[in-house]
Amino acid sequence: MEEENNNNNNGISNNSSINKKLKLPIFVFFKDARLVLKMDELAKEILGIALPSALAVAADPIASLIDSAFIGHLGPVELAAAGVAIALLNQASRITIFPLVSITTSFVAEEDTIENLNIKALEKEFIEDVEKAADENVEKHAIVNFDGNNNNNGQEDGKLNKFTSANRSEAEKVGKKKRNIASASTALLFGTILGLLQASILIFAAKPLLAIMGLKLDSPMRDPAEKYLKLRCIGAPAYLLSLAIQGIFRGFKDTTTPLYVILAGYSLNVALDPVFIFVLKFGIRGAAFSHVISQYIMATTLLFLLTKKVYLLPPRLKDLQIFRFLTNGGLLLMRVVAVTFCTTFAASLASRLGPIPMAAFQTCLQVWLTSSLLADGLAVAVQAILACSFTEKDYKKAASSATRTLQMSFVLGLFLTFLVAFGLYFGAGLFSKNHQVVQLIRLGTSFVAATQSINTLAFVFDGVNYGASDFAYSAYSLVLVSIVSISTEFVLYKFKQFIGIWIALAIYITLRMFAGVWRMGTGTGPWRFLRGDSYSIL
Repeated sequence: MEEENNNNNNGISNNSSINKKLKLPIFVFFKDARLVLKMDELAKEILGIALPSALAVAADPIASLIDSAFIGHLGPVELAAAGVAIALLNQASRITIFPLVSITTSFVAEEDTIENLNIKALEKEFIEDVEKAADENVEKHAIVNFDGNNNNNGQEDGKLNKFTSANRSEAEKVGKKKRNIASASTALLFGTILGLLQASILIFAAKPLLAIMGLKLDSPMRDPAEKYLKLRCIGAPAYLLSLAIQGIFRGFKDTTTPLYVILAGYSLNVALDPVFIFVLKFGIRGAAFSHVISQYIMATTLLFLLTKKVYLLPPRLKDLQIFRFLTNGGLLLMRVVAVTFCTTFAASLASRLGPIPMAAFQTCLQVWLTSSLLADGLAVAVQAILACSFTEKDYKKAASSATRTLQMSFVLGLFLTFLVAFGLYFGAGLFSKNHQVVQLIRLGTSFVAATQSINTLAFVFDGVNYGASDFAYSAYSLVLVSIVSISTEFVLYKFKQFIGIWIALAIYITLRMFAGVWRMGTGTGPWRFLRGDSYSIL
């Protein structure tokens, strides 16, 4: 009997030990993993936001990739020149607008959630008023019937109906009317200013910036790169404004409306490419012209659609959240400068190897970024959902949404690995007729394909951090990752050149992923609730 009790006690002790282990935050990543492909309500919400967003996010790099395909038929020099210019444009755009878009999505989602909570409170008050009025009317009927006088019953019913109709109408108007979202107005202001600044700086500082990118005065890539860069910069104000508006729509969990506009705009871009490049014989400048035209059409259309949802200007100028945007935007600016410098520095090193390696590197890099950006749709979805969940203090949904989205991103990465491996290897000839360029593209394919799951996880962890408003950790951790990665790029470039650059980029994206795993997996920052007994990991 005593032995049996000891066994029972040992069993309880072991179960307690197991439960403690299972409650470690790191196990949250495996929670309900068997449901990763199940189309339940949570999956539908995530994919409903993610799929349109992924297509919209991937549209610009895909358009640049198609530009590269057309430009590649002009020759390897023009393709390499466009690659340097696009790398510089991507760096500038991410520095100026990416922090703005990220914080706009979170802030608009928070404000919209608070507004919806207010509407629900009004609806609840309306129901309570109706019930109270109905109770009072019943009481009056009882008194009237007791006295034997019911001549005013019809009048009382009429007053009640008018009361309920008026309150219902008021509640419906509040829910449907245009809203004053201060963060949306602030985002539009910053988007316009940053677009004008980016265009001015890149146009007037094109030569020294290209020199920093490794294009010396005697480089054959210098002249076409400068022409392409300056012409593309004309569209910068429209491009940055449209991205700011997309951030606003994402905050409303509406990624479908921007998608339609973006697909139409870039379809026009692709249609105009051969006309300007080959028919009108503008060469590399034609690709830039078509891109600029599509940007202004998209920005104008998105701005018009936004006016139907929100007031572009707040009731008072002091309602603008300038300080809040600057504070959090500054943190993300630090992060973006550090992270994007890794890819820009890699492109700069590749350009020093000459036109042939740079042309191959540019193609591989575009495919690497484009395929990975498909995961950005999942990042946008989890960011919007988490921003709402944390505002509502619904921590169970916050953990479930983050976990499910990360699991989906891993599965997406596995799919992309096979797609990119076969597509880029056998499709390398679409980007260049030069045999050496094609051989180097196929050489880089193994690195591009092998890192897809790591890439998708890294991108989605960004959305997790932003949705939890964990901007400080996101900034400081990625600065540290970038310092290590840039040093690795330089060392491996010296020893392995083209291959060394891609090994270094693989190390960079792996460290970036682990930075996300560490925060949520250790239950620190906004994820402290994962350590509590009130939340069950499994």
